[in-house]
Amino acid sequence: MQKGRNILSKIFYFYYDGFRSMTWGKNIWLIILIKLFIMFAVLKLFFFPDFLKTNFDTDEQRSDYVIEQLTNTSDE
Repeated sequence: MQKGRNILSKIFYFYYDGFRSMTWGKNIWLIILIKLFIMFAVLKLFFFPDFLKTNFDTDEQRSDYVIEQLTNTSDE
C-alpha cells in the first residue's frame, strides 16, 4: 500500500513543481480555462435551451416524449 502512495505522491509533485515553475505557461492555462468556461457555460445558455422543460409541464410528459423519440422508427 505504501508503494501506491509513493507513486501517487510522485505524480502529484511532478505536476505541482511543473506548474509552480512556469512563467508564461500560467497565462496560457488561464486563457484555456476562460475559453472552456465560455464554451461550456455561456454558449449553453444561449444556444442549448432546456427543450423538455419549456415544452412539457410534468416529468411524466417529458419521459413519454423521450421514450417516444427513442423508440420511434422513422418509416416516413
